[in-house]
Amino acid sequence: MKTIVLTGGGTAGHVTPHFAILPNIKNHFDNVYYIGSQFGIEKDLVKNKEIEYFSIDPVKLIRSFTLKNALLPFNFIKSVNDAKIILQKLKPNVVFSKGGFVALPVVIASKQLGIPVITHESDLSLGLANKIASHFTVNVLTTFEKTASLVKNGVYVGAPVRLELFNNNKEECFKTFKFYSSLPVLLIIGGSSGAKSLNEVFYKAFDDIVKNFNVIHIVGKGNKTSHTHPHYRQVEYADMSKVYPIVDLCVSRAGSNTAFELLALKIPTLFMPLPKGNSRGDQIENAKYFEELKVASVLFMENASSENFIKKVYELFNNSSFYKQNIKKQNIVIGNNNISKILCKY
Repeated sequence: MKTIVLTGGGTAGHVTPHFAILPNIKNHFDNVYYIGSQFGIEKDLVKNKEIEYFSIDPVKLIRSFTLKNALLPFNFIKSVNDAKIILQKLKPNVVFSKGGFVALPVVIASKQLGIPVITHESDLSLGLANKIASHFTVNVLTTFEKTASLVKNGVYVGAPVRLELFNNNKEECFKTFKFYSSLPVLLIIGGSSGAKSLNEVFYKAFDDIVKNFNVIHIVGKGNKTSHTHPHYRQVEYADMSKVYPIVDLCVSRAGSNTAFELLALKIPTLFMPLPKGNSRGDQIENAKYFEELKVASVLFMENASSENFIKKVYELFNNSSFYKQNIKKQNIVIGNNNISKILCKY
């Protein structure tokens, strides 16, 4: 009986890549378990995947001066011990981590128990949790080729992308959103927790945009507003396999997982990365990288007036074929099989 434990959380970006490789690893492992936090987004996402879920208390460093950080070592030791108890019960052959601070105690507990750990970094630079985890893992797998050179045990594998996203049932998708015009479809998405500042920029440009586009706006949990229009559909969350097939262009944050989904599907995109301070700056790095390759357009939040937003959206639409051609020229590596081959060695 072979067993694998998956771990990662805090944002959907640390969770959903696991789902891309599930079909492959379920053919090799008899048991698949998940360790995450008790109240994190990962618990809600995993519960629909028929995977038994175990929770520990995550310990996250607060990146500003606070006395709460003084308790971090004690809380972290408890989290490692809690993870160790779960791992001793499950006896996995390997642990696969997608990062985030909830994964770090699991990684260290695995190392102490002699369980091999493979971790995966989605962004161009390593997050703090994965930087620390890299010292306890067999390999750090990477989405970007450049990132693999940043750690001695780095291996470039590409981006895990859920294959169900390549669903091409446009008729079904149009029925879902009930658009009655033939206007191009613009998707606006701000990540798993929504994007308040991105949403606010769009609302200022609302009247101009909805005149010429059908808009699907994924606002994030609890962020719905009273905006209505025959060309506008607002949802908190969506199954992207029922959205992407009808999307002509997109405005998105620049988290790596969503970015590579959009690139794999050849959807021209305007990236509006989270500014440094709201994140560690990883989205800015990702966005600049895609802009340099000329596969996407970028609007930084400090320049995100309604006028600039409208200008960038129309430029993106008018140059859609340019971006699609450039995306085709790039070798977008879908890493599902590469990751699975490494995990299935155990």
